[in-house]
Amino acid sequence: MTFALDGTVIGTGIGAILLYAVLGVLLMLLGFFAVDLTTPGPLNRQVREGRPNAVLVTAAGMVGIAFIVVMSIYVSSGALLDGLLTTLIFGVIGVVAQVLAARLLEWVTGIDMGVVLAADTVRAQAWLVAAVHIVLGLVVAVAIL
Repeated sequence: MTFALDGTVIGTGIGAILLYAVLGVLLMLLGFFAVDLTTPGPLNRQVREGRPNAVLVTAAGMVGIAFIVVMSIYVSSGALLDGLLTTLIFGVIGVVAQVLAARLLEWVTGIDMGVVLAADTVRAQAWLVAAVHIVLGLVVAVAIL
């Protein structure tokens, strides 16, 4: 990127950074609320209370979404509106894919997420669900290429 003395390029770059940051935060919040709606118990309360499994699963979901957001920005070809729209579409698809995959895994393995999330100690099942969130984020991110 070149820097214009009149601030045009710098101003445009700063604006793009802010827009992508806001969109990224909104997608991560969407991911959080999607996981919250599909898991037993209020996830936000469990995270606030410091339940380690709830924090682990939530953090993994955020990392997975971040991969999708970063790759969407990377492939946006410099066109801001196109990049924002691509990031939004792929981000929503990624959230849906992560939630469905995690719920499918829980169903197939018989994991009781209500018990896991409420536990005071880290459970192996939480690591498995967290891995699914991260891996699905990577899969969707690479699929964007």
